[in-house]
Amino acid sequence: MSIASQSEHESRGFYKLSTIMRIGFGAGDLAQNLIYQTVATYLLFFYTNVFGISPASAAFMFLIVRLVDVLWDPFVGAFVDKRNPKLGKYRSYLVLGGIPLTGLAILSFWNGFSGQLWYAYITYVTLSLCYTLVNVPYGALNASLTRDTDEITKLTSTRMFMANMGGLAVQFGIPSLIQHFSPNNDWSKPAASGAWFAVMSIYAVVGLCLLVYCYTQTKERVVMDSTKTDTVKYSDLYTEFLRNKPLRILAFFFITAFAMMAVANSASAYYMQYNVGQAHALPYFNALGSIPAFIFMPLVRAIKRAIGKKNMFYVFLIIALIGMGMMYVISTVPSLKSELWLLFIAQFVKSTGVIVATGYMWALVPEVISYGEWKTGKRISGVVNALTGIFFKAGFALGGVVPGIILSMTAFDAAKAEQSATAQQGILWLVVIIPAILLLLAMFIISKYELDDAKVDQINREIEAKHMNS
Repeated sequence: MSIASQSEHESRGFYKLSTIMRIGFGAGDLAQNLIYQTVATYLLFFYTNVFGISPASAAFMFLIVRLVDVLWDPFVGAFVDKRNPKLGKYRSYLVLGGIPLTGLAILSFWNGFSGQLWYAYITYVTLSLCYTLVNVPYGALNASLTRDTDEITKLTSTRMFMANMGGLAVQFGIPSLIQHFSPNNDWSKPAASGAWFAVMSIYAVVGLCLLVYCYTQTKERVVMDSTKTDTVKYSDLYTEFLRNKPLRILAFFFITAFAMMAVANSASAYYMQYNVGQAHALPYFNALGSIPAFIFMPLVRAIKRAIGKKNMFYVFLIIALIGMGMMYVISTVPSLKSELWLLFIAQFVKSTGVIVATGYMWALVPEVISYGEWKTGKRISGVVNALTGIFFKAGFALGGVVPGIILSMTAFDAAKAEQSATAQQGILWLVVIIPAILLLLAMFIISKYELDDAKVDQINREIEAKHMNS
């Protein structure tokens, strides 16, 4: 492509993204994983085993927080779409929301008010509010960088590669560090509270630095015309959900996929501690949940071109199901249960499928935003990301609610070093059976998604043609 034609192409919103910009944008997801994935994965375990809250109380609190999000997320989405801060329409909130998010993440893992529900509610509710103030604009920033579907695929691959760097740091680093600095290397007792607080403090501060870096390396270029921002309303979230079919399908895929991941991740610490009986191996087990990203995410662009977007989802969701089936057999056959290497293979296979399928779903968000703009003339990126935020955080909530309920129903007792057979069966359901059911549901949902790359490119060209002629 000549310089002149490339310039004309970019003037229509099909911008090429530099490697530095892709890395800078990915740093934002790396940051959020260091902070919020730590919360999503370990807060329930911290509450029940260290802070001293019952599983049922924790489960109810997780549900309340998500109900608050249902009201808060649409407000944030409309708020950021209606405003154009000097520091950047969307990226400014990475810093403005990132500072309080960092402080609250640290305080959530402080045991100064051990067992006090009011403290857990205050810190977790406000943490969730601040996370929305960062995550919704960050998601909208994704759709504001370019309309080019190939560039979005590369951007998503870079983003998810870096997100899984954060995931690896959380899944391997958090338990390794906390166990290392805990008395007797036991991170499951109140005596380990100091180690939890110190490690979370380090992760949160590093996360804030990465959010600032993301702010400095990105710039919004595909945004709503400033003359239309006053037309954005709180109710746009609900009207957009009703009229945008691809958005509805993606939203239901989000809640199913994130529920699957959150339930399994929340239960992994219990699984390795009580079912496998090798808590020291948890960092390695968790690390295998992220390592496939470094192998397969760089290949996503080629895989998608070879077999198509929807087939790619099918293939990797099936791979995830195979891995879960392997894990169930290993966990229930006595002669295999002690073979840790087999469990690690099963975790790697499962994670390969989960990472690619759930990683690429973020590339669909700009597509449904463009579809909505094509239908209505309004590019409400913040509102759409608020809606997907509600669904993926609802999925995360299930990661706390469902395990809390199952643990209560099966008489889990954090004071016991060994759990009953019923409690162990409940934990196995959380790690394998429930996630497998959710994966099957996710496969059915994504089968209804109808926007292929050719259709998305056509939609974006028509939108830009309207802008050129207006």
